[in-house]
Amino acid sequence: MNKKLLFPCLALVLGSGAGYATSVMAQAKPDVLVKQRQAVMTLQGKYFGPMNAMAQGKAPYNVETVRRNAAFLDNLSRMPWDGFNPNTKDEKTAALPAVYNDRAKFDEIASRLENEASRLATVSRSGDEAAVKAQITAVGKVCGACHNDFRAKK
Repeated sequence: MNKKLLFPCLALVLGSGAGYATSVMAQAKPDVLVKQRQAVMTLQGKYFGPMNAMAQGKAPYNVETVRRNAAFLDNLSRMPWDGFNPNTKDEKTAALPAVYNDRAKFDEIASRLENEASRLATVSRSGDEAAVKAQITAVGKVCGACHNDFRAKK
């Protein structure tokens, strides 16, 4: 193949694949988006819960568990937000209408969670137990803020 054509052809193929992926995501059914975001939130709780118990003194501190869980939480904190697409607002969930009516505030809290989870992952590698526990508490406050304003009480 002519080398002059290789890179433009490759760019075209990759570009069209990205466009396809975007259009597929845009066509996701509301119930599927809800299931996906709920799955992510469940996993966030799975990995945050043990760290929160350690920060509160309810479980012994384990640096390896914190490092692993903080890394998972860092990744998970960026995943659920596209699942709060406006086409999901009529699905029966614990998400309050405020998610869609006050999107700027919701997005700001989501961004804060991402930032605090990232800081936790970084601090967890420091070995400073007090700093890690303080950061776990900071993550918990952001989670609580979102639940207070955007999630129906159980």
